[in-house]
Amino acid sequence: MDNSLKTALQQLEEQLLKPEIRSSREALQCILAEDFFEFGSSGRVLYKNESISEDGIGEVEMALSDFEIRELAENVVLATYRIFNAAQKQESLRSSIWKFNDARWQLVFHQGTKCI
Repeated sequence: MDNSLKTALQQLEEQLLKPEIRSSREALQCILAEDFFEFGSSGRVLYKNESISEDGIGEVEMALSDFEIRELAENVVLATYRIFNAAQKQESLRSSIWKFNDARWQLVFHQGTKCI
């Protein structure tokens, strides 16, 4: 798999942790696909058009590690990684499906699963 693709997708995932991205409805609209949805580590199901307020999706203090990608189909990639949430002192496993759409990579699906 192309190492530059892995780097680009990791950078996109890391952008989604930054306060300036999370607080920008416009930035989130660009990164998230129109049909994006998420199974959150909270157990809630979140949808793009229902979950993003004018102030974005809220700030977090999280660190990403162990990032890997696997091609699922042409222009569709599964990213897997770990997140450490400093505020909650909780680690979770994460998976995201990215699709190359409209000349850019967009997040189609995301799941967070708490580690025990």
